[in-house]
Amino acid sequence: MEKIARSPRVRRRHRVVWWILGVIGALLIGTIVAFQVSPWPGAMIVRAVFTNGAAKVTKIMAPFAPDNVTSTFNVDYREGSPSAQLDVYWPDGTTAPLPTIVWTHGGAWISGSKDNNTAYYQLLASKGYTVVGLNYGYGPETTYPEAVYEINDALAFLVAHAAEYNIDTNNLFLAGDSAGAQLTSQVAALTTNPAYAAEMSFTPALAPDQIRGLILNCGVYDLSTFEGGKGLIGWGDGITIWAYTGEQISETNAAMTQMSTINFATKDFPPAYITGGNADPLTAGNSKPFAAKLQQLGVDVTTLFWPEDYTPALPHEYQFRLNLDAAQTSLTESLAFVAAHTVRP
Repeated sequence: MEKIARSPRVRRRHRVVWWILGVIGALLIGTIVAFQVSPWPGAMIVRAVFTNGAAKVTKIMAPFAPDNVTSTFNVDYREGSPSAQLDVYWPDGTTAPLPTIVWTHGGAWISGSKDNNTAYYQLLASKGYTVVGLNYGYGPETTYPEAVYEINDALAFLVAHAAEYNIDTNNLFLAGDSAGAQLTSQVAALTTNPAYAAEMSFTPALAPDQIRGLILNCGVYDLSTFEGGKGLIGWGDGITIWAYTGEQISETNAAMTQMSTINFATKDFPPAYITGGNADPLTAGNSKPFAAKLQQLGVDVTTLFWPEDYTPALPHEYQFRLNLDAAQTSLTESLAFVAAHTVRP
């Protein structure tokens, strides 16, 4: 059979095609390897998803922001740490200390900002409280347990500057949502469980009786529930844990055990308001078991859970969707909890 001769131009074209295919193959292999050896690529994808979702919820909250609140933004609470900033809100004309709600934002330990919840903080402040929104370092840029110590430093800063920011240090309420609820519960457990604090070389900024209560929304309190996760959600959970703790999900990940507040809460744990949506898988796996554990310990617990058939179905972080009746109920119940546990002179 006669062999067909190819022109130099055709040969060059084939070489270019093979070179391009080789480059594409190398990039694909490099990408696959990158996802296997580092949490960074996956974490950036998860962060983008969370950031996009947070932006949508922020728009829902915006119309509910009151106009009778004074604010101060981006106060540095820890020298040399770019993530350690806080905002403070109080009703216009405030001249005396007010019961204070200190809120730690969520974001799967790898995303989020106090700026997302500004309208919610202003709404709380308009009801007669000083409200603080915290930022903190998260993964993969900062790994566990640095955020825990940063939040403790923020509390120390607030106590030291209480007069400047209208803070009643005898009526402090720690609040958080999602990962922020986990961090809030962990700081509370460290403050009320000396053995746990010793394990982490943690010196509490607050005395136990300064924490009058916790507001815990849609949180994680038992990280063992993340083991064996399947599908896209399981992949996302694995990435966030890897990015935040520096280790992948496993029974031997000591940080996961240490982060699980359900393991360290005692009878001295502060009173807690705990809520979660009926369409949020964290409700059945974390919020309800944690509430039950605290009640068994004799802790004063207030819960707001919804029937499984409640409509519209309430997703993770439902409390920020202020256009929903359920979110308004959660706001009302949160404020009632704070009022009930505030100690008056």
